[in-house]
Amino acid sequence: MRFVFIFLVLAALTGCENHSVSSFFAQTASIENNIDTAGMTILSRFKTPDGYERAVLDSNSLGYYLRNFPLHPSNRMVHYYDGREKTKQDVYCSVLKQEIDPVDLQQCADAVMRLRGEFLFQEKRYKDIHFNFVSDGKPHYFKEYANGDYSYKKFRSYMKYIFSYANTGSLKKELVYVRSINEIQVGDVFIQSGNPYGHAVIVMDVVISPDGNKRFLLAQSFMPAQETQVLINPIDAELSPWYEAVEGEIITPEWKFNSSDLRRFSVN
Repeated sequence: MRFVFIFLVLAALTGCENHSVSSFFAQTASIENNIDTAGMTILSRFKTPDGYERAVLDSNSLGYYLRNFPLHPSNRMVHYYDGREKTKQDVYCSVLKQEIDPVDLQQCADAVMRLRGEFLFQEKRYKDIHFNFVSDGKPHYFKEYANGDYSYKKFRSYMKYIFSYANTGSLKKELVYVRSINEIQVGDVFIQSGNPYGHAVIVMDVVISPDGNKRFLLAQSFMPAQETQVLINPIDAELSPWYEAVEGEIITPEWKFNSSDLRRFSVN
């Protein structure tokens, strides 16, 4: 198990990092107690916090797909699209087991769209696979792109096509606003569209207490394109990698969101 510590840092970054958190509290303890290093999925690796239970999910839902997503071994480092290790190794605790193309395309919003697209492809819901372009604000459909070829190779080609013409701005416009963070669900997205860049992270799991309080896990890609990673909680070492579902700021290791940034795909 790789021990994860976060120390006080100052960040002045570009791209997806334009609004990255300038400073955050030191991570004073590892998150080892909240992780089962033998687990090879989100469900089996991340322990349910005391007093909480995992929210019930339909087996055909995006949430169920994400909760059961496969992971690399717990000591695996995040790699960029070109094979180099991510320079900031202290922001995550696990790596999603998903091949990425050797081109600088699958960044933050792209990783969210990829997970959504992979789920729909697995379910053979080809007509539901579509994402908006920045240029025209309109959905571009896999069925039209595939022209009868519903192979996985064609799907991956379609996703590269989408990555080239979509971003956080276009993705945010097609998502539905979630009124309260207490309504958070697996598969929801925290997203900001900046000028020219923003950032997006996806909710990989949600747990709930008997009195209705919720906690959640987050995953992201970043710039340059890199493997999708499960984030630590940089301000609460005891809770990490879980986040508390409370109104206000949601501080992740490389970005600062607000609870009002929560969005959802309109069709699950």
